[in-house]
Amino acid sequence: MDEKKLDEREERLEERIQRLEEMEAQVKVREKKLKEKEKSKKQVLLRLAPSLWNDLAAWAEEDFRSINGQIEYVLAMAVKKHKGN
Repeated sequence: MDEKKLDEREERLEERIQRLEEMEAQVKVREKKLKEKEKSKKQVLLRLAPSLWNDLAAWAEEDFRSINGQIEYVLAMAVKKHKGN
């Protein structure tokens, strides 16, 4: 590659790094807000069939959530759907 192309490529990579750093900062802000919200959350004992647990765990992994987060997500979506009807 010639010098100009290398410079352009380096500039694009630096822009990507900057965008990633901005995204990381946004994620940190969101995480902080979530942690503050979670301090007031209620605890619930929930018993699940192993097959349902495995399905939820796989789904949670796909969505980059914890199993607890996935259960909360599913419940929130169900409530939202119920309220919409």
